[in-house]
Formats: sequence, C-alpha cells, structure tokens
Amino acid sequence: MLLEIADVVIKNGHVIDPANGIDGVTEVAMKDGKIMAVGDNLEFQHEPLQVFDAKGCLVMPGLIDMHTHVYQYATPLGVNADETCLSRGVTTVVDAGSAGATTFQGLCKYVAEKSQTRVFAFVHVANHGLSSAGCTKEGFSTCSVIHINQIIGHNREWGAHSSEEGSQKHPLTEIFTVGVKVRLSWHVSNNGANELESYRRALAASKKARVPLMVHHAISTIPTDDIAGHDGLSCPGSLMKGDIYTHCFSGFNGTIIDPATKQIYSSVLAAHNRGVIFDVGHGRGSFSWTVAELCASQDFWPDVISTDLHVDCQKGPAYDLPTVMTKMLHVGMPLNEIIKAVTITPATVIGWGDTIGSLSKTKVADVTVLREEACSIKMEDSQGQVRTVEKRLVPVAVWRKGEQHQISMEDVIPCHNIEALYMDWDKLVVKDKQNPQKENLS
Repeated sequence: MLLEIADVVIKNGHVIDPANGIDGVTEVAMKDGKIMAVGDNLEFQHEPLQVFDAKGCLVMPGLIDMHTHVYQYATPLGVNADETCLSRGVTTVVDAGSAGATTFQGLCKYVAEKSQTRVFAFVHVANHGLSSAGCTKEGFSTCSVIHINQIIGHNREWGAHSSEEGSQKHPLTEIFTVGVKVRLSWHVSNNGANELESYRRALAASKKARVPLMVHHAISTIPTDDIAGHDGLSCPGSLMKGDIYTHCFSGFNGTIIDPATKQIYSSVLAAHNRGVIFDVGHGRGSFSWTVAELCASQDFWPDVISTDLHVDCQKGPAYDLPTVMTKMLHVGMPLNEIIKAVTITPATVIGWGDTIGSLSKTKVADVTVLREEACSIKMEDSQGQVRTVEKRLVPVAVWRKGEQHQISMEDVIPCHNIEALYMDWDKLVVKDKQNPQKENLS
C-alpha cells in the first residue's frame, strides 16, 4: 500500500529500536512531527520532502539523558540544553535537582519553555535546589513533604492539559516534574547533620507522590552495605522499585563495590533485583573506569546511561551522552543494551514511555543517527584514569519532533584540564593501582 507523502525518510541505516525489537537495515518515515512508518522499501504517493541517507550509520529513537543540569545562569552548574545536548543527538533531558520547591517554576519558565530540547525535571528536596550547588549551612532549609508534593501536583495539572500533538513548539504545560532528587553527601549537608532528615523526607515525598526518587549517594554517612545505619536507613537498601541510584560507577566512599573484596555489595544486587534503577550519572567526579570494569566483569550493567552534564564536565570528562555511551561500549556493554539504556528505559522510568523512547507508529518523531567509528583515543574518567578506546559513537544527525537540528562536535579528548582531575585520586576507595598523574598521556 502506498503511503502518503512523508516529511522525512531515513534510508539505508541500521535501525535499532529496543522497544519494538527492531535491529537491522530498514527505513524510518516521519510526518507532522510523528513516526509515520518503519519498514523495508517504503513506497509513497509522492516523493518525500527530505531523504536522509544513513548508510553505515545507526538509527535509533532520540537519545534521552536522564541526569543533567540545565538551569543555566540560575545555578553554578547549569548548561545550555540545546548547545550541549540537542546538538549531540539528545532530544530529551531530565534536570536532576537543579531546582527545589522555591525555584522550580523558574526552571520551567526560563529553561524548559524556551528550549528546543524537551526538558523534564526532578525537584530537589532542598528548597533552593542547587542554586548554591549544595546545602552546606544550617540556614539552608529542606522542603517539607507537603511542599514537594504541592510542586509535583501543580506540574501534573499543567501536564494533564497538554499533548505533544496539540501544543506549540515547547509549551510550559508540557513540562512537569518526573521525580524527587536528594544528594546524600556529608559535605553538602552541614557535615552530615542534614543528611538523614533529607533522606527521610525525600523517601516520604516520592512515595506519597508516586514518583521515582533519584539519589546521589557518595561520601555519605548513609551506609551502602548490608548493615543499615541511622534508623534502619541505608542506600540503596531503603530504595523501592523504580527509584534511581545514580553515580553507580563512582569510586568514592559509597561506591557499589566493596573495596576489600572488589565484589558488588549484596545489598546492591538485591536492590537491582527488586527493580531499583542504576544510572551512570558520569559527571565531574562520578565515573571510575576501575569500578565500571569490575562491574562489567560481574555482568552488572547500568539500566540507564546518563551524563550528569554540567559546566565542570561538559568539556571533559563527561563531554556528552554519545561519549559516555562510548565508555560503556569500551567496557563491554552490548550495543543494543546501551541504546536501550538511553531510549526506552529512561523514558519508562520517568513515566513517558508511551510518548518517547521508541520508533512506534504515531509516537513523537524524535530520531538520532550515530556512527560507530574506529579510533584510538585516550579517554579519561572522572579522576584522570585513562583507557585507550578503539571504537567511538559519534552523532551524525538528529530530529526533535520531526524537525532536524544541527550537530556540533567541538571538544578535545582527553580534556585540557585533565591534571585537575588527579587531585581527587587519592580520595578514591576503588581505583587503579597506578596513579594516573604518573602515566604518560602523550
């Protein structure tokens, strides 16, 4: 049967759509901002308006970065979502707690509403979010459970009155909170004094709102292992199915690897088995080659791959989502699992799996084209430990809601400030035997 005229047809590419079990060379057609058809030798009544030849490339649903910081200018960490994410093939980002209850509406109005990139957000348990990049003083307040749920409820009402097909380019009503975020680190919680109460409130708020809790757990007074700490709370031991343990490959105190045995803690495996989501969240300090390799050797792969992109890691060591995907490819994660971890899995985790994350017919036409290139590049982790990568995923093209956007690749790997990464190496509890500062990077 002849199809109507398409706006865009992508031909000759290897299409990988884990949500629909598609893995092979075929065609993708888009019309009016939606997926029109996926199949072999598509025929149309009239020539498509655009034909894109993806020969030698991978075609997939638009990439989703579930951990970013895009509250630009309002927080010290914020980056521009369009310049750092959409231009690298990422069509959807989730801001991970840059805004709290008192600053959340600004994130919606001044970032989400104005971005070409689709933006969602986790609301931070701290009232001010990350406006000071932490809760370091007694004067910084933690939101009440009621206040957090008011924010989530208000934004759900916005979302209920909107749809991708009936809205303007990027309406405020399309954007709402998808979860709660808490940072469990002693140095951002008044030397740990606020940590336990913040954790309690975050657990209660997310449970009451029936949304996932994303937990940053590193250098924390809340234990990782099987022995629960204060009031029986541990992390990830106290997390429920659908909650998110981010920075899962950190090498600092709080790592999922037992430093003594180099095995994954049984509490981590138990959490994973009951449905807790493990997320890479690379960032400036939270990805260790050593930890990733130890986990790979034990067949433990992250459910979600994300960047934790912010101003201190956008030019290294995280760079962008395809680069973090490349690192997972290097440690042996299967390509199809990598693509699943940046498409349908994060879409489902944030409750948007019925709209994004797949190439299903009538779904939003978010499509990314990547190329797998042979290379020989030294890539650093968050503490300057280096591995030589021989295969790399690079963005080639991207469509957000059927509209093509420009790809931009500017960064140099390894980053120019790699020596600054060495400063934290001695603080790692799981690390390479050799101090990276002594290695020759030439």
